[in-house]
Amino acid sequence: MQVIGITGGVGSGKSALLSGLCQRYGARIRVIHADDVANEVKAPGGMCYNEIVSLLGEDVLDREAEAPVRDAEGRPLYPVDRNKMARMIFSDRALLARVNAILHPAVRGTVRHAIEEERKNGRLRALFIEAALLIEAGYEEIVDEMWVVTAPEDIRIRRLKEARGYSEEKIRDIFSSQLTQEQFLAHADRVIDNGGTQEAAIEQMIAYLGPDEE
Repeated sequence: MQVIGITGGVGSGKSALLSGLCQRYGARIRVIHADDVANEVKAPGGMCYNEIVSLLGEDVLDREAEAPVRDAEGRPLYPVDRNKMARMIFSDRALLARVNAILHPAVRGTVRHAIEEERKNGRLRALFIEAALLIEAGYEEIVDEMWVVTAPEDIRIRRLKEARGYSEEKIRDIFSSQLTQEQFLAHADRVIDNGGTQEAAIEQMIAYLGPDEE
């Protein structure tokens, strides 16, 4: 089983390409989205929940949502509001670094465990780990190869506006918090150009991955 990190700036189209790749290879590949794991570990009862709430304060909680669990004293634990958290950390780089210092080790440990389990099972052709921050979070020590998805900035901006409804200001804030294109490419074992059609980019990935052999 090959373990592949797939990264690139926000809006480069990583998730969509992986979804298309899964349709080609079926159950022989698995994708772990690091953001999904981060949501799990900071959810009520998750290993990072208390630290995140302690750091950001209870104003970060969504008190309109259902509280799925309660603490030892029976008090409801409300989920972290992702939009509130994003507004807090993307405008404060020091705070962003502190949040990452909490979440990244927990997510990385969870991913390592998943890799170990899949190696034991022996059913996969490849396991992909996807996130914008794989390089900064030290995943080069974990993966066999690092693939970087690229796309021109204007295309990334258009995708984020259309798919997520982000404002130009929010997009620029996120861009400024991530690695530059040159920095991503300096860590790339493989580069996928996603500035054209999705089909063309998926074909590049298939060429890199090679034929699926049981």
